[in-house]
Amino acid sequence: MAQDTAQQSAATPATPARGLLPLVLPALAVGIGASLLFLGVSTLAERLEHVLWQNLPDALGVGRYSVLWMLVMLTGTGVLVGLVVWKAPGHAGPDPATVGLSVTTPLSPAVVPGLLVAAALMLAGGPSLGPENPIIVSNIALAFWLGRRIAPGLPGDVWVALAETATIGALFGTPVAAALVLSEALAGQPIKGLLWDNVFGPLIAAAAGALTTTLVAHPTFDLHLPALGRPAWRDLPAALVVASAAALLGMAAVYAFPYAHGAFRRLRHPMVALPVGGLVLGLLGALGGHLTLFKGLNEMAELARNPEGWSAGQFAAMAVVKLAAMVVAASCGFRGGRIFPSVFIGVAFGLCAHALVPAVHPALGVATGVLGMLLAVTRQGWLALFTAALLAPSAMVLALLCVASLPAWLLVTGRPQMQLREDGTAIR
Repeated sequence: MAQDTAQQSAATPATPARGLLPLVLPALAVGIGASLLFLGVSTLAERLEHVLWQNLPDALGVGRYSVLWMLVMLTGTGVLVGLVVWKAPGHAGPDPATVGLSVTTPLSPAVVPGLLVAAALMLAGGPSLGPENPIIVSNIALAFWLGRRIAPGLPGDVWVALAETATIGALFGTPVAAALVLSEALAGQPIKGLLWDNVFGPLIAAAAGALTTTLVAHPTFDLHLPALGRPAWRDLPAALVVASAAALLGMAAVYAFPYAHGAFRRLRHPMVALPVGGLVLGLLGALGGHLTLFKGLNEMAELARNPEGWSAGQFAAMAVVKLAAMVVAASCGFRGGRIFPSVFIGVAFGLCAHALVPAVHPALGVATGVLGMLLAVTRQGWLALFTAALLAPSAMVLALLCVASLPAWLLVTGRPQMQLREDGTAIR
């Protein structure tokens, strides 16, 4: 086996340096541009969120996260996003339920402004979705359109790969996530040349995007949980059980997704489906509390700052409500992705496990909870492992995560995904 692999590697032609050097400048430009677009939309959404959820209710004398204000804001966000989806060119992009992390067909650049406006309104208004899908789709559309005009000699799929990996690097603040996602995508395709030659340009774009985000915004995914230290024998069954249980919870949402999407699809018009979806999200927010609103990044950090601050029942309620809110938001047409809210759900689930069984270390519970949830929702093993390890950085946790991923993967592989075809049926 080793001899065959060595012979195959020796027979694989390597791309000469002169074939890779032309990718450097385009990759740097795409990486920096993708990060700046992401940071611009995020900054705009954060400022609008401050106005909508702090300045405005304070001026009106209404509680910032009162039930009344959550119902008003979520329903109002549905009205505004519905108006954009109805009137904007291209209806603000495709149905988000049909879009995954990877995009193969670039949109027309005329669709991008409406998509970004819809995404910014969604991020500011509180629906439980993240920025990843709209930003990736927008960056791919712009990079493809500009790249084909500035450097027509480069194939179109090169611009798609550069933009996708650049955005993933910008979102996570590190190029490692992008490299892992790209290598997983290449594993199912026939590739020409060495693997490292194929990831050379995208890795530069991802590094440029990650460095730009890091230098400008200083993001961090480290939740500053107590360090695990040397693992004990009891940590292994805890990791296996928490990851598998989180994967099962995620699969419950996956199976419910087509039915929720079908229900909103029967409402037909975005000015009906999105306001109704916003109203449902407001009711869910009233049930789960304000920490179950928004994309979940700041909210999960608040949970992790005080792992003992909530009971197991409260953590479980937040995880279930957030999961339901993610399904509703993605089903009714809000433009956003499912990775960031899934991470919040995994964090809440892991802290619930710690609250139920104090012997489950909080860092281990969080990491394995995120691992299982992301495996169910994204079906991307490398991304799930990397994100889980990023939240609780430790060599010991990483070893346990690799073991825990195996039974969790057996529970989700070959089953429907949280992504639908155009006709509303689930993709397997």
